Amino acid sequence: MRVIDHLRSNPGSTAFSFEILPPLKGNSILKVYNIIDKLREFEPKYINITSHRSEMIFKEMPDGSFRPQKMRKRPGSVAIASAIQNKYGITAVPHIICKGFTREETEYALIDLNFLGVHDLLLLRGDTKGPEKSDDPAKINLHATDLQQQVNNFNLGIYADGERFEANETPFSYGMACYPEKHEEAPNMESDIYYAKQKVDAGADYLVTQMFFDNEKYYAYVERCRKAGITVPIIPGIKPIVFKNQLNVLPKIFRSEIPEPLAAELRGCESDAQVKEVGIEWCIAQCHDLMANGVPSLHFYTLMASDSVRRIAQAIY
Repeated sequence: MRVIDHLRSNPGSTAFSFEILPPLKGNSILKVYNIIDKLREFEPKYINITSHRSEMIFKEMPDGSFRPQKMRKRPGSVAIASAIQNKYGITAVPHIICKGFTREETEYALIDLNFLGVHDLLLLRGDTKGPEKSDDPAKINLHATDLQQQVNNFNLGIYADGERFEANETPFSYGMACYPEKHEEAPNMESDIYYAKQKVDAGADYLVTQMFFDNEKYYAYVERCRKAGITVPIIPGIKPIVFKNQLNVLPKIFRSEIPEPLAAELRGCESDAQVKEVGIEWCIAQCHDLMANGVPSLHFYTLMASDSVRRIAQAIY
């Protein structure tokens, strides 16, 4: 079942979903299965699998010099999505990103996913750090909306080079990202919502928010989106804080403001164990409020927080 069908199938209820990282190169998929086994009792409707671009490393040569070399530290989103969907019967949603991938590489990922029966995607621009695979703009997708157009064309039976093929029986369904506190590159919230509406008008079935810690920002954002004519589900992205340094790291990296009541509690913690308890308590209250206001789903970012997510899910589902 597609994500959008899950969201529509039980009106008035709040679905549970979460996001995982592929294991580091050379590691077993059992680490992924362990997280899923820990959380599947709460009946997740779908599981997202992140994707990562290649990184530049410097490999030492026999003569003592160093040679730059590109390496993907977390390969396998396509294969892991298929493994999850086949092992657990849960809808898998691999992230497809622009940065670090050519349009041709994206096309082959779509072909493989179709063969494997994985037809839900989350389309993202991805991390802008690092070199592109090509200097030719025609060979890469610069923006998430460019990637969206490639997927739309693929659904219509058009390859990246314009050649036509018999369209797949099951087209890809996809969601895209949105930002209740504004994308860092957007000049203002009106501009941010303008681009969110472009994504929806071009075919995004739903939007998933960047993490936030103040529900009022989410509610205000949804209201502005509805006034702008965006009618698709807007899924709140939830992240429990587990380390004290996240008080400074999360706002810096994700531009997510931490409300002063939460920040004050975190500042008073003397250990990460105390921080974890505060993060769980805040997140439970946050989720109860969101569910009371009828959100279609809660989507949890589980990086370094799967134990916290389990305790939160136990409290709210």
